[in-house]
Amino acid sequence: MAEKSIKKRANLRDVAKAAGVSVATVSRVLNTPELVTVSTRETVQAAIEALHFVPSAAARSINSGRSHVIGALVPTLDNAIFSKFLGALETKLGEYGLSLVVATTDSDPDIEAQKAQRLVNIGAEALIVSGISHSPDFDSLISRTRMPTVATSFYDPSYRYPTIGYDNAAASRKALEFLIGKGHQHIAVFHGPTDHHDRMRARLSGLHGQGVLHSFETDITLEGAGMAINALFETSPHVTAILCLSDVLALGALFGLQRRNVQIPHQMALMGVDDLPSSASAFPSISTIHLPAAEMGARTAEAVANWVEHQSEPEPFLIDTSLIAREST
Repeated sequence: MAEKSIKKRANLRDVAKAAGVSVATVSRVLNTPELVTVSTRETVQAAIEALHFVPSAAARSINSGRSHVIGALVPTLDNAIFSKFLGALETKLGEYGLSLVVATTDSDPDIEAQKAQRLVNIGAEALIVSGISHSPDFDSLISRTRMPTVATSFYDPSYRYPTIGYDNAAASRKALEFLIGKGHQHIAVFHGPTDHHDRMRARLSGLHGQGVLHSFETDITLEGAGMAINALFETSPHVTAILCLSDVLALGALFGLQRRNVQIPHQMALMGVDDLPSSASAFPSISTIHLPAAEMGARTAEAVANWVEHQSEPEPFLIDTSLIAREST
């Protein structure tokens, strides 16, 4: 059986040879066509079409000094809050002619630094990161390269990079005050790991000194919430409300309560933070704090685009959160 031949992708030299012109002329047709005569442009264009030539983005980047690529580093793609943020970010960046490349970090600062270096290596013109906890290697990279960098999901006007995001402490405090206002005095708090997770630490800090709280740390998964429910009933039987500092935990807690035939909200009130689509669709629907992830994505895109296009470093921006009261409270 004869081996199938593999056709090599046409390059600039192939086009020049087919058109009977120099490589420099082909380059001018692609980049500054107004400097080339109409007949030459037509000849080169015919060769391009015949060879199915596609210009190399990398080559253009070398010539122009611009990649038009923005890198975003997020903890995970499993959480819908990041998907919503990235969707709005990419859409708005596209309006500025910029492309988005995403890397996940698993909330590990060392992985974040390594992947940030890779994004720099492929020519990213700016980086977008989650939160304000980063490794010395990451900070060194940004310092050496003078890379425009915006931190999201967190608001801190004193931070070394511009922040565009929420006051996480105020968001959790708003949820707790709502439950206390409903008459709950014994409230359980389900939260994720705090190592390398400044947003979670900030949300916990917003609860200090308010109410009688029973804290349970667990993985931010449905399974993690189920384990926290089991621990709650073993250790804190007087609790009448559960505040989950993530809607993922709130949904898992809902399932765990339903398995125990606990009536929500009559026997146990339930509240989350995030406002994921699943919270509105659950039965009963879950009260939560709305974090405008799409707005954050659009504002971040505008800030980054102005920075790379006009060298205008953005100011920190605080995005308001709001309470969504639903059936679970």
